[in-house]
Amino acid sequence: MELFKKVYWLIYPLLIVVFILISEKVFNVENTVLSTSIAVTLSFILSPRVVMIDKQNGEEEQIKWLFFKKVINKEL
Repeated sequence: MELFKKVYWLIYPLLIVVFILISEKVFNVENTVLSTSIAVTLSFILSPRVVMIDKQNGEEEQIKWLFFKKVINKEL
């Protein structure tokens, strides 16, 4: 979990690259604009969301992801 807290921001660009490769290699989409727009949309939907929460002991980042049931708290 500590590794995910440190590198969660890398998931969005990695998902874009993976979806572009899938659309070009598997589905043979020749149009780069269409391939990129589909990849960006899918990666935006599947990437983690970060919300800043004010608490008594200071601000915290909460990381919510579609694949995790729990909310991950990260103190600043």
